[in-house]
Amino acid sequence: MTTPIRDPFAPARLGPLRTRNRLIKCATFEGMTPDALVTDELIEFHREVAAGGAAISTVAYCAVAPEGRTDRHQIWLRPDAVAGLHRLTDAIHAEGALAAAQVGHAGAVANSASNGARALSASRIPAPMGMSMTHSPDADEIAALVRTFADGARLAVDSGFDALELHCGHNYLLSSFLSPLLNRRRDGYGGSLVNRARFAREVAAAVRDAVGDDVAVWVKLNMYDGTPRRGPLRGFDVDEACEVARLFEADGHLDAIEPTAGSSLLNPMYLFHGDAPRKEFAQAFSGAMRWGLKAGGPIFLKHYPYHDTYLLPLARELRAAVRMPLILLGGVTDRASIATAMNEGFDFVAMGRALLREPDLPNRLALDPTVQSRCTHCNLCMPTIYTHTRCPIRTGEVPE
Repeated sequence: MTTPIRDPFAPARLGPLRTRNRLIKCATFEGMTPDALVTDELIEFHREVAAGGAAISTVAYCAVAPEGRTDRHQIWLRPDAVAGLHRLTDAIHAEGALAAAQVGHAGAVANSASNGARALSASRIPAPMGMSMTHSPDADEIAALVRTFADGARLAVDSGFDALELHCGHNYLLSSFLSPLLNRRRDGYGGSLVNRARFAREVAAAVRDAVGDDVAVWVKLNMYDGTPRRGPLRGFDVDEACEVARLFEADGHLDAIEPTAGSSLLNPMYLFHGDAPRKEFAQAFSGAMRWGLKAGGPIFLKHYPYHDTYLLPLARELRAAVRMPLILLGGVTDRASIATAMNEGFDFVAMGRALLREPDLPNRLALDPTVQSRCTHCNLCMPTIYTHTRCPIRTGEVPE
């Protein structure tokens, strides 16, 4: 018996939620919270996405602790943030969409100099943003971090969020524990894959217990860090990602998985296929970081040719490994790529850069199947996250 193909523009279910379609605005840090609190600009950013037809708009980045931010300007989940977050979720709901919060801890990607707090990672490694070494938390500190994730998740739900995305990608804190390259621990959180996945599984269980069953919870899970094996050293790969996905599925705390790839520490462009704007990235920083990016840009910011659904070959392996819902991310820009995702058994699709270029793209795609995204995959939006995330072509800063 043939399984009917999902209609991406029809209402759907994601855990306890009923969504108006299967298109999700993925988490892309907005750079619009200079005081680590919601601003009118952030509200308008997500209101416009919601009005443009996405089923869910994901707010990024909501850190669970002050040291878990990539810099001090990011929101961290605390009582002072609730009023602004409520205004934000109300604005999204008023446009008929649902609101998701990306909940996470940046780990070694955090800027300890900016935050005034030491960065964390599974093992002691350099934290480039703060030009410092990370602290490796012991078992008691990990238990406290699990509670911090749960408290942050509860605060987000109390602020009106319908869904939570747990950030377990890009070698942020939870992801660093999964990576055998970054996790060299010899306790119950290191060594075997089951041990390396323990922290993330404990967080998922604690978050579910804190928020109950009326909230959708999914995990953004790395499939590949973009670090090929060099002798005995290797990063996290898709075979281990499939095993972790099976563990998450057996635990039963999550409603979906959003597969991702790349490492903000080691290979960020593996997620963002397309042009590598090295000069613009260097200009976004000052001091040693600027000179470091000028010198090491070709090594750190590699070029990966863009093609639609570029993460599908990896995500297809997760699709074969588990039965739970999956959200396809990476190069979903038109009706053809959405149809590909649905035909291959993915339940939702996530769009990022295409919605920076055209927030109303979902509505236009629903009305006209011939519509093509105007995103050129130049990735000039990426360096803008440090000031005010935007598409420089859309704003006229760069000629089309």
